Amino acid sequence: MEFVDLIKTPRVDNVVLHRPFHPPVEGTLCVTGHHLILSSRRDRSEELWLLHRNVDSIERKFVGPVGYLKLKCKDFRVLKLDVPGMEDCLNVANSVEVLSTLGNDELSLTYPFFFRPLFDMLEDGWSAFLVKNEFSRIQSLTDDWRISNVNRTFEVCISYPGSVIVPKSISDECLVEASRFRHLNRFPVLTYYHAENGCVIMRCSQPLTGTNSKRCKEDEKLVNAMMGVGKRGYIIDTRSPGVAMTAKARGGGVEPEAHYPQWKRIHSPIDRHTTLLDSLSKFVDACADDSSMDKWLSRTESSGWLSNIKNLLETACIVAQSVDRDGASVLVHGSEGTDSTLQVTSLAQIILDSDSRSVRGFEALVEREWLQAGHPFASRCAKSVYSSNRSRSEAPSFIVFLDCVWQI
Repeated sequence: MEFVDLIKTPRVDNVVLHRPFHPPVEGTLCVTGHHLILSSRRDRSEELWLLHRNVDSIERKFVGPVGYLKLKCKDFRVLKLDVPGMEDCLNVANSVEVLSTLGNDELSLTYPFFFRPLFDMLEDGWSAFLVKNEFSRIQSLTDDWRISNVNRTFEVCISYPGSVIVPKSISDECLVEASRFRHLNRFPVLTYYHAENGCVIMRCSQPLTGTNSKRCKEDEKLVNAMMGVGKRGYIIDTRSPGVAMTAKARGGGVEPEAHYPQWKRIHSPIDRHTTLLDSLSKFVDACADDSSMDKWLSRTESSGWLSNIKNLLETACIVAQSVDRDGASVLVHGSEGTDSTLQVTSLAQIILDSDSRSVRGFEALVEREWLQAGHPFASRCAKSVYSSNRSRSEAPSFIVFLDCVWQI
């Protein structure tokens, strides 16, 4: 497939752009393979560069010979374009609609594969936040951990990085066996080492205990080795007890107390997927309501968005307090360990570690806890609140995290 096949009208003159809090701009609209570009006719400055993938929905309206397009974006911007000519307007809308929804089978056509910076690169981003860099910090404090390259070919766990930090006493063979006992093979790994007392935060996915209460001695050995001899810890399950029991009936479940006696399980439910996206959609609608302050406050509260922020921050505070004040290690997981788990471990580190609150440290945190940890950005962000064609895999997990960071 070539971009030229998807772009019927690459250029339209005399287009007017309307944006909130900005005066209208008349100029030339160009449709490229990755961007919608509008350039002003007055001073030829570029007024708009809109990535197609940022477009969530397009609304069309025609009055006489002029077409009106309303572009609703994933970053919550709403842009309006007055396009002269019905045919040109339809062609632009259809092209952007197709280009904004290129599927995984056309992934090589997306913008990151074509981007060429016009400025000098100060460092190589691929090597800026390696696991060994993080491990060097831990190694200066303790000798109880090591880097394992058991997943270097991504055959053990496709959503983990090639290198992970695990207890020094645990062999790679033990890690392989433990991965088979965890959903999506996401076995427990170190995510944070607290320098003050040596306690740690770990993350993983749910154990595959099932209705028969299966066990895995290698998993038990791995989890206990992370905590140390004679110490106690907490397992923070981001599901409600009811959801955890339903998961058990489907082959998942929780860690049985009989096999993990040093650990106390705490359920701290966090909404995800469809519930979270519906909540954000209602919240965005409330923000667009300028009728009255009382109505806005009522709609904001009923959206449930701020309740989600509150629940997530409370869970992160429980983790941080357990590590710093109670001197207990914490293992965090939900079902898959790719959404609420990453939210909690990331926020807990921001609370505990001043370095994570610096620009460089925050970049490292996002790289480590979201990108390398396997958060499925492509499926979670395929559509957002304005789209009427959403799937169950879509969720604003990262947006919730960013809102929590702003609250902190």
